[in-house]
Amino acid sequence: MDYKDYYKILGIDKKASQSDIKKAYRVLAVKHHPDKNPDDKAAEEQFKLANEANEVLGNPEKRKKYDELGENWQQYEKQGNQQGGNPFGGNQGGQYRYESNGNDTFGGQTDFSDFFEQFFSGGAKNGGGRSQNRKGGDYETEMEISLEEAYQGTSRTIQVDSEKLRITTKPGSYNDQQLRIKNKGAKGSSEDNRGDLFVRIKVKNHPEFIRKGDDLYHTQMVDLYTAVLGGDVLVSTLFGQVKIKIAGGTQNGKSIRLKGKGMPIYDRKDAFGDFYLEIKVQIPDKLTDKQRELFEQLKETLV
Repeated sequence: MDYKDYYKILGIDKKASQSDIKKAYRVLAVKHHPDKNPDDKAAEEQFKLANEANEVLGNPEKRKKYDELGENWQQYEKQGNQQGGNPFGGNQGGQYRYESNGNDTFGGQTDFSDFFEQFFSGGAKNGGGRSQNRKGGDYETEMEISLEEAYQGTSRTIQVDSEKLRITTKPGSYNDQQLRIKNKGAKGSSEDNRGDLFVRIKVKNHPEFIRKGDDLYHTQMVDLYTAVLGGDVLVSTLFGQVKIKIAGGTQNGKSIRLKGKGMPIYDRKDAFGDFYLEIKVQIPDKLTDKQRELFEQLKETLV
């Protein structure tokens, strides 16, 4: 059985860092992705090889053992069989990560090569030539939600192979949060050996509110007369409008904190961040002659 050079497959040096491995893999995964190359068997094979190389080199433990055995792996395999064991300390099975292109539809199962199966299983195979307890690969996809949905919690229905799954988020979900749905990834040697589904949350930017952790920031327009004399202002928040009192003489750029009016703190009951208002005073730009005269009179009294 031919030895597979995973470094050559990814186009990297043997001294490459884990970051270099990840970058090289992602480039190849995007280039040869089945969604971009429908009915292209050559691209499909390159995609599988990139997954396989990433599974080994992207795992420090597997990479170390792969480097140690190298092209002499079959000698060690024979020694392991004679001694009644696997040189890797047991059947680790095959696992790969399927990189979604952002759609919520996944392709079918991707198998690893016979070389991979035999290399990492120490020759423990069933009649079909695959390891007996092979773990299925993991799936990844993204789920985009609005800030309002992150505040309240929401759900989406996605399709994994032929199965529809409802993915639910809790209040306080945040950008790049990763949800793990167990046993909903690629099929393994049996239904019990399926991989997992990882859903990465992407929270869209909001036109009015900026989120920083569990706090929200908002620019509040206040007319000149209210800023000078004081008064009540209605402020829009994610849970509705709130009336706040503006003190007389409020300066442009002043920050007002509304405690507990920010985002729900994830997985903490009745806990919220804060809401910060930056006051922006609106200066009237169209004055009548009478209004200008009154401002001139006021100016004289203040000098």
